[in-house]
Amino acid sequence: MSANAYILVTIDPQRTQDVVKRLRAIPRAMVNEVLGPYDAIIELEADTQENLTTTIRKIRPIPGITSTVTCLWMESATQTPG
Repeated sequence: MSANAYILVTIDPQRTQDVVKRLRAIPRAMVNEVLGPYDAIIELEADTQENLTTTIRKIRPIPGITSTVTCLWMESATQTPG
């Protein structure tokens, strides 16, 4: 079972390109710049909840990130398409 999260990121406008570049270097992270109340959305996947948490804790301190909102979700082996 994998662990997954969406991380909604607000970035200092002067540092957007640097921050996005650093975020895109994170293994198993898909980073999209977006318009709206957030500047980027990260879809993050890890093998375990522990590994996911470790990676999430590395994101918030990146210089230029002003706030984050993390939405965790778990992929279940019993999940049916729907």
